[in-house]
Amino acid sequence: MIGTGLTVRYLRPWRIELTVRPGVPRLRSLAQVARLVDAALRVAGAPAPASIGVILSDDGELSALNRQAMGKEGPTDVLSFPLLPPDAFPPHPGRSPGPRAAPPAFVLPPGTRPHLGDIVVSVERAIDQAEQGRGGQTGSVAWNPADELALLVVHGVLHVCGWDHAEPEEEAAMRRIEMEILADPGWLRGR
Repeated sequence: MIGTGLTVRYLRPWRIELTVRPGVPRLRSLAQVARLVDAALRVAGAPAPASIGVILSDDGELSALNRQAMGKEGPTDVLSFPLLPPDAFPPHPGRSPGPRAAPPAFVLPPGTRPHLGDIVVSVERAIDQAEQGRGGQTGSVAWNPADELALLVVHGVLHVCGWDHAEPEEEAAMRRIEMEILADPGWLRGR
């Protein structure tokens, strides 16, 4: 553990950088969060090897990021910051297939991994949504905050991997994939 709250987990072929902001409650172990990220990256067909960052934060940080990145006021539960275009990932239902993105115009130094992007999750929002019955995929589920956090992590990773939910077909496919990942007990206990 580095003094900044950063923990790095290697789940081949991924380097998963996990940051927990000071004062943020731990609803899931970092090992479980890393395994969720691993599962979502595999299902999405992310290029490998690669790295990804996950920041577990609060409403204050998500409010500021939501304003800066999305032009929206107030906190949100998860924001994704992909670094590769959606076409760098395999096509999926609801996304019109385009040509696969060309490899980057530059070559990475030996032994380095491309960084796929980062997700930032408000653990505070996950707790509130779950306890107030505004959680889950429908925004109407009362459940354990740890389960809400798991859903938000998977959702954020899928966004980094080119998934979206603007079109009904893609949203339905994304929701199906989320539930498949969450229903697999492997991420809870490890493989």
